[in-house]
Amino acid sequence: MDASITLHISHRGTLHTLSLPPDSTWHSLQTHLEELTRVPPSNQKFLGKGLKKRISPDDTLGAAGVKDGVKIQMLGPTPEELGGMKAAEDEKARRDRIMRERALKQPVAVRNTGSSSSASLNYRFHAIAPLPHLPRPDAARALLQRLADDPAIRHIMQRHQFAVGLLTELAPHEHPNLLGLNVNAGQEIKLRIRTDRYDGFRLYADIRRVLCHELTHNVHGDHDNDFKELNSQLNREVTQFESARAGGAHRLGGAGDLLRRSQAYVLGGKTGSVTPLPNESPSKGGEDAAGTVSRLRKEEEELERSCGTTGSS
Repeated sequence: MDASITLHISHRGTLHTLSLPPDSTWHSLQTHLEELTRVPPSNQKFLGKGLKKRISPDDTLGAAGVKDGVKIQMLGPTPEELGGMKAAEDEKARRDRIMRERALKQPVAVRNTGSSSSASLNYRFHAIAPLPHLPRPDAARALLQRLADDPAIRHIMQRHQFAVGLLTELAPHEHPNLLGLNVNAGQEIKLRIRTDRYDGFRLYADIRRVLCHELTHNVHGDHDNDFKELNSQLNREVTQFESARAGGAHRLGGAGDLLRRSQAYVLGGKTGSVTPLPNESPSKGGEDAAGTVSRLRKEEEELERSCGTTGSS
């Protein structure tokens, strides 16, 4: 008879070591884990090297891709936590309904006639919620709050009258091909803020670029020329806002200035010539800027491929 297979299952910082016969089914493994963690099989999600993407409960451990000594991370909420999530979702739905009813009762807002304080209340993220069943929800909430409070983001939201009901996150294992999603033209924006292995968070600047992309979907659903123009404008306005706060674009200088000027042309907008920096030959300035433009265009194309938002808004 073959020796047992040893598995090391990590769940929320606790390591569970199991030894099972090689002909054990995947369902039997899930049953053992339910006894240890109280997470039912229907809620269990697994991350591990070599595991099949689709595993049947009747598959043996070997057929599922499990090897002796393998380390697997398990994710998933308990029934009690699911109840809490359901209650939170019901409360959020109640708040959203109240906000919609209030918006319907208010007169249509006209630019530059209301107070800045009322604009701040309307054009913002009205709720923030990390996914409670993923690791470190407090850190995820802090990152989402940082995005919501980002002065440059708040600036473009008020300038373009963007309002978002909920800012939340996408789970990498549930949406492996997506970086962002805008639901119903601003009802929710979901961002991929975590690394694939759940051992940290993606770079803030990269997440914020995805956020600008998804905010553009408040107006345009498809990635057409109108979308590209507005997306380019939002990125340009973020850069200009931060440059002004830093003391003015004329004092930036160096490669940072080249990057900022290049961003004004890329991201789907109209293109034009780029003026070389001082003490820089025109050919060198054009080559560096062209390289930056090409790189940023490729990044924006990747964002479009990783965006789950389609259709007219």
